[in-house]
Amino acid sequence: MIRLIVISICVHLLSISSLNSQTNAAISFLDALNEEQKEKANLMFDDSNRETWHYLPAVSFKREGIALFELNEQQKILATNLLKSYLSEVGYIKTQKIISLENVLAEISGDPIYRDPLKYYITIYGDPKKDNIWSWSFEGHHISLNFTIAEDKTSFSPRFLGTNPAMIKNGKRKGERVLNKEEDLAFKLITSMNGEQKKQTIFKENSFLEIITANKSEVIKLKPVGIDAKSLNKNQQNILKAIIEEYLSTIPTELAKERLRAINIAEFNDIKFGWAGSTDITKGHYYRIQGDTFLIEFDNTQNKANHIHTVWRDFNGDFGRDLIKEHYEQAEHHKQD
Repeated sequence: MIRLIVISICVHLLSISSLNSQTNAAISFLDALNEEQKEKANLMFDDSNRETWHYLPAVSFKREGIALFELNEQQKILATNLLKSYLSEVGYIKTQKIISLENVLAEISGDPIYRDPLKYYITIYGDPKKDNIWSWSFEGHHISLNFTIAEDKTSFSPRFLGTNPAMIKNGKRKGERVLNKEEDLAFKLITSMNGEQKKQTIFKENSFLEIITANKSEVIKLKPVGIDAKSLNKNQQNILKAIIEEYLSTIPTELAKERLRAINIAEFNDIKFGWAGSTDITKGHYYRIQGDTFLIEFDNTQNKANHIHTVWRDFNGDFGRDLIKEHYEQAEHHKQD
């Protein structure tokens, strides 16, 4: 028991140390901006844009915040440090590869203004120096990362990543697939199923053209579709866990492990895996993983099934709603005491 307490204390201290480092990265970034830049980058926590997000290119969707092209080289380094501090190594690499796809699209389309890897925006809501609750976002084409910090806890959703092309078909990077694991693991699962399991899993003959929840600020549970995790065999359950783990792998490792452990203990057996569209990877396909607390959507239908959208949503925790509620409830409790 003493050993378990010691381990728990060590993990808590580690998380606090990590959180301090993350907060310092945000402070360092803001401190490096001039007044005009800071006015763009730093908004009030209750600004209406805090829960507005999208994954369209910047030309198609006007964003608040400061863009990478507005930063000098030192400021860009600090922006990179900020992003790295809130993502795992896997998550950071994925975001950089997705951003680099803008160069591929610029070459294909001949339009470098619309396809610009520097039109990604950082917005900080609140004051990380003195506020107990603050948040920030990193967003542009096919990326929307939203972080809410409430004292010693952090929310990492909504979390959207997409790729176009899903697989690069020409040039020096031919064959590259940034979100290959999210797709390949799901195909491994669906193709492992027998006829009866597929009948339960495939709920729609044709794929959707887009993720169902799109860029909604708040989502509720979708209609339950697909097969229950408890109806899968052990190998299939392990594949499903691997898919969930892949989506969690973008956030800091210890927090990802903690969330995965909680899912496995509290809700895994009742998670539903649903499929729409073809089981041929060259044709449009969509899948959904829905638990009691979270939703994953994956769609690859556009551009002849070569354009992926993925999202992780927390039903109560998007934009830190659960953390904010908990914070104010505790504050009110302390007032009463």
